[in-house]
Amino acid sequence: MAPERRDKLFQSAAEELAEHGYDGASLNRIIGRAGLGKSSLYYYFDDKRDLFRQLLEAVLAHFVREIGGFDYRTLTAETFWPEIEALFAKGVAFTERHAWYVRVGQLFYRLRAHEGSRGATTGFLSMVESWVASLLRHGMTLGVVRTDLPEPLLVQSVMALVEACDRHFLETWRPHEEAARHLLATQQMDLLKRLCLPAA
Repeated sequence: MAPERRDKLFQSAAEELAEHGYDGASLNRIIGRAGLGKSSLYYYFDDKRDLFRQLLEAVLAHFVREIGGFDYRTLTAETFWPEIEALFAKGVAFTERHAWYVRVGQLFYRLRAHEGSRGATTGFLSMVESWVASLLRHGMTLGVVRTDLPEPLLVQSVMALVEACDRHFLETWRPHEEAARHLLATQQMDLLKRLCLPAA
């Protein structure tokens, strides 16, 4: 599919999902918004779930493009936590510019519950877990991440905390409450640092 038609379709799908949720979303309304025919849709996507999976990938790519690259290997002991905090702040700012991302994030977790241990969301979370493990390992070599716990336990604990914070942020997100969102982001970062920092 041509990039401009694909972007239009994904934007239409995001708007439909934001208005009606995953179960209530209509493929007919989505293609109507996008100005596509059914044959075009089913040529590129198997069904609504496949469209949503690809929408998630597009949202992630959009997110990465907007917040910029992040190469953990360039971090030093002095920049490790400040850079992570800056990245977190960019993520919050992204949701303020793109409110529909919040609903897509909520739907991500619903789809994950439907899929169980298989599916696109599991693959995505596995990729994130691998990246988190590498980030924490680098922090350990710099002396800014604790080494007294088994590495798999620390990685799983961080993943559980990040998911809990992400879910809470998405579930409690409200328009026009920017100050509350920034306070919550600060509190969540404090939790993460308390979990990961070496004992004083």
